[in-house]
Amino acid sequence: MNRIRYTLFILALFFFGGLESYAQVDTLNQETIIVTTGRVVEGDTLPHLTLEPIVVLPKLTFENRRQRRRYNKLVRDIKRVYHYAQLAKAKLEQMEMEFQALETERARKQYVKTIEQQLMDEFGDELKKLTISQGRILLKLIDRETGDTSYELLKTLRGSFSAVFWQTIARIFGSNLKAEYDAHGEDYLIERIVLKLEYGML
Repeated sequence: MNRIRYTLFILALFFFGGLESYAQVDTLNQETIIVTTGRVVEGDTLPHLTLEPIVVLPKLTFENRRQRRRYNKLVRDIKRVYHYAQLAKAKLEQMEMEFQALETERARKQYVKTIEQQLMDEFGDELKKLTISQGRILLKLIDRETGDTSYELLKTLRGSFSAVFWQTIARIFGSNLKAEYDAHGEDYLIERIVLKLEYGML
């Protein structure tokens, strides 16, 4: 019985060892080309790959249930309005190209009115349902996405008078159209939640 096992072991070793040897020889006889970018470091060319970024966030700790509830509400509010900020960015990029191509001030004013009406028709009913806090968050996210405060956007598209008027209205409701997005300060929690949304962590 031991002799049979030994013979089977030898045959298996020979058989699988032969396959391995064949594979090595076969690989050596073929040209294998791996396409990747490279970088020369101290005379050696090393493969260089760009990996997708990952987000590592410190764990949040809450002092009490109230703080946790406020954070959960902030998450819900951001989920509700974030896609509007993304739409605003896309719309603004499209508008800027078309707006700059117009030659007269009259044509630009008419264009702004047309776009404003289109936005009201498409999103007006939905945006009217937002709470005041959701509206504030949306203004901050528009600044984050476009790089311009809502006041600057209004001033560019509607003129100084309109910007001042809406800034006054915003101040009555406790908002500030001139407030800039501060990802590392006042708006840290918003930035944290948005990053988690963007990377599929929420």
